[in-house]
Amino acid sequence: MSATAADVTIRRATERDARAIAEVHVASWRWAYRNDLPASLLADLSVDERELAHRRELAAEEGTTCVLVAVDTGDRVMGFASTGPSRDDDAPPDTGELYAIYLLADVAGSGLGRALLEHATRDLRDAGYVTASLWVLASNERARRFYERAGWRWDGSVSEHRFDCGNRPIVRYSIDGLASSDARG
Repeated sequence: MSATAADVTIRRATERDARAIAEVHVASWRWAYRNDLPASLLADLSVDERELAHRRELAAEEGTTCVLVAVDTGDRVMGFASTGPSRDDDAPPDTGELYAIYLLADVAGSGLGRALLEHATRDLRDAGYVTASLWVLASNERARRFYERAGWRWDGSVSEHRFDCGNRPIVRYSIDGLASSDARG
């Protein structure tokens, strides 16, 4: 069953959401990266391993990371986003980062991703960040267009992300003015 942004509630994730977040994470990698990463890598993704990582993130006492989930009326997790301080060495302290945003395939294009991005950007602003960044596979044109429509811009930075199948180019996007305005989604 497909949901629209109007049918979904976005809330902070709790530890009990870890399994559902992991399921969305793995499922979304399999559809979103099917043309960018080897099928064998995608087939070998483990929901159990992702669940452990998400459970640790959600249990962290430091409170610097915010994980949001988009849930339908039955409390089924349809997508998630994760934010916190920038992990980039060259980032000023008032820079946050969108670590992840993933959706199930059946809600892609429904407006849910945009709503989730708006909430994540608002949470970064509310945490006091003036600028935010994110990293995306250079070859992921769909995601790049999504961010650009929401006001994010490639800042010229290029790096590589290590996957089990080798390095893949990634590019950094950023958005300014978080403290002075509402989220730009």
